[in-house]
Amino acid sequence: MARRGITVEEVVNMMFDDEVPILDFSSESESDSDDDLIPQLVEEVLVPIPQDEVPPVNELGWQFANSDHRPCDFVFEASGSGVQPELPSTVTEYDCFKLFISDELVGHVVEETNTFAEELKQRSEAGKMERWVGTTVAEFFTFIATVLIMAVVRKKSLKEYWTTNCMYQTPFFKTLFSQDRFLLIMRALHFINNTTMNRLDPLAKIRPILSSLTLKFREVFVPFKNLCIDESLLLWKGRLAFCQYIPSKRHRFGIKFFILCDVLTGYVQDLVIYTGSTTDIVNIDGLGVSGSVVVNMLKPYLEKGHALFTDNWYSSPTLFLYLMKHRTGACGTVRAKRKGMPEFRKKMKKDEVEMKCAGPLLAVKWHDKRDVHVLSTISSASMADSGKVDFNTGEHKMKPSCVLDYNKNMGAVDRFDMRNSFVECTRKTMKWYKKIFFHLVDCAIHNAYIVHQQVTGQVIRPQAFRENLVRQLLEHHHTPRNAPTGGRPSLDTPLRLKARHFPSEVPQTAAQGNSTRRHCRVCLHSSRRPRQRKLTRFFCAPCDTALCAVPCFEEFHTLKNY
Repeated sequence: MARRGITVEEVVNMMFDDEVPILDFSSESESDSDDDLIPQLVEEVLVPIPQDEVPPVNELGWQFANSDHRPCDFVFEASGSGVQPELPSTVTEYDCFKLFISDELVGHVVEETNTFAEELKQRSEAGKMERWVGTTVAEFFTFIATVLIMAVVRKKSLKEYWTTNCMYQTPFFKTLFSQDRFLLIMRALHFINNTTMNRLDPLAKIRPILSSLTLKFREVFVPFKNLCIDESLLLWKGRLAFCQYIPSKRHRFGIKFFILCDVLTGYVQDLVIYTGSTTDIVNIDGLGVSGSVVVNMLKPYLEKGHALFTDNWYSSPTLFLYLMKHRTGACGTVRAKRKGMPEFRKKMKKDEVEMKCAGPLLAVKWHDKRDVHVLSTISSASMADSGKVDFNTGEHKMKPSCVLDYNKNMGAVDRFDMRNSFVECTRKTMKWYKKIFFHLVDCAIHNAYIVHQQVTGQVIRPQAFRENLVRQLLEHHHTPRNAPTGGRPSLDTPLRLKARHFPSEVPQTAAQGNSTRRHCRVCLHSSRRPRQRKLTRFFCAPCDTALCAVPCFEEFHTLKNY
């Protein structure tokens, strides 16, 4: 017997039935499937959604839309949105950063790093790890500050930051760390005890940091009405089970993140790392993987009147109807062959549009340079001025309202990626979890920037925010190093045979006072007479080289091979 098609009134009543509860994802259930072998470190279990929760989209009565179409207009209370901690208007960049990277979190990293360093020392090929001295919270904050400076001062390798080549050396890094100490901390950097971690969890190596930061992201900031979900790709070309290939992304190869952003401010509200079948989401029957990702990330914000914007990987009539039931609007591009989508005309001319609706659900096909399909529950079935003028006719360009809404709100994640690409502190490394850690630090700094801007009302460049943050981190945590002794001699400046050079007295040190002396470079490295270690109280200031007044000063500045 054929099924009876439901009317538009029945669809609306079904969508707004107040007796349908929100799913409780924290409830527990038993299962005999093999999925029980996969660890769920945040309370995640497979909860089948009731069949009446997802409407039968194949029975939707699509009709041609007209001016009588009424989109959803959920009431949203914006008074509780924004930064939650009470911060003074004089809050500093350092204070905002510590909202996310706290002393407790850094203390955990320091503890695990010291533990792992001791394990490395026990290995036969320990090498320089034999000289390891336990790190501290203050030193690790200095380590983070150093990595942030490296994001601005780009060099090909880490060792080049400590080069003695005068043409591109940066002496500031020597005042923070010695080269060996920095590389030792980078090598020993660890986030969980190898003996106690859950080896079935693909993200076990970074789990404590990931869980802590995503929780902080949600606690510090409550989003405004409009939200968007999109994918982001962290470059990684090494061996990794959950490495993805997305040709449309800039990096193409890497670790995929699902990111939920607040549209108004660009704040990263939540993120999930895709690991295949073990991704940290609850699989919901009827919504598929993409719909399950959306519902899991929106769980704290359902029933509050938010509006969500997505691309065609997530959008579907099933998902949008489910969100409508929980007082959440949605708008996004959609694939024409999605289950439940109406049939449209095959061939359309430029700027032609066809709109169909089923209750508040609106489906639009608009031909611009190519066919564009949009699904929405919050947009009207009308055309609107895009603000652009046709070059040939001089007339204002008209576009569907849902397309304008999508273009206006669906770019927060891409803007985050673009802003991050200029100053990101991630570097090429052999360990994937270290790269994710530095990427999460970048996310925390981005959110700290948004918080600082919201509280103080100051709009500064992201790079200026990072520079101020580095300066304040060093003021709070850095202890000046003793002057380095020994090491590789600096290379000769290429200007030593040019310009004007005059001898000066070597600046006095606190230890030697009036007896301050340095070794003459020509006497130490001469190829024309026997070498000797000779102290002198004269040096050339532009070359920063100690030299005997006679004859070494003249030889150094006149002979190519002295």
